[in-house]
Amino acid sequence: MLNISKMKENDTLTVSLEGRLDTNTAPELETELKSVIEGIGELVLDLEKLEYISSAGLRVFLSAQKIMAKQGQMRVTHVNNVIREIFEVTGFSDILTIE
Repeated sequence: MLNISKMKENDTLTVSLEGRLDTNTAPELETELKSVIEGIGELVLDLEKLEYISSAGLRVFLSAQKIMAKQGQMRVTHVNNVIREIFEVTGFSDILTIE
């Protein structure tokens, strides 16, 4: 189960994720991001309530990062220790801007 909430302020879009980002929920997030990411200067992914991320979820982050690299920037905030460890093991901590 994944809850996605969005808040747009000027050209900054904050997407807060709650629950599990896995094979079942990643397509939903991908569709959601693709529908709103155009014209955004900054994408902020707030992971404060994210409990788990699978490789499918990481792929969604990677594709969002590639899009945002062309049109602005992407930041990942409120990363807990479990998610941070996954980012470090997979090398995503070098790819993503984590705050």
